[in-house]
Amino acid sequence: MSNEKLKDTVLMALDDLKGNDAVCIDVTDQTEITDYMVVVSGTSNRHVKSLVGNVISEASQIGVKPLGLEGMEDGEWVLVDLTDVVVHVMLPAVREFYDIEQLWSFGAKAKGSTS
Repeated sequence: MSNEKLKDTVLMALDDLKGNDAVCIDVTDQTEITDYMVVVSGTSNRHVKSLVGNVISEASQIGVKPLGLEGMEDGEWVLVDLTDVVVHVMLPAVREFYDIEQLWSFGAKAKGSTS
């Protein structure tokens, strides 16, 4: 299974549950840890958790299980490590405060959810 298919599956899963402002950043030239960093906002803690649940479910259907999952208890910022794709699902205030898109976009190819 290609990392492109996984990325597309993640973006589709987020879009299916109306994730807000999804951004996919190609970080292959910046790190060996992952190929894509996906950042998306949820409207509430419950929405964040639902988005994460859908990502995990859809990834599992194509044979990918999370390597790690952090932050589900609070639901303010949940990180899902799918190895080739790392997903950050955040509340808007948390996303704005940490601005990880800016951090990882330096020299990277940032793309909207249609990529």
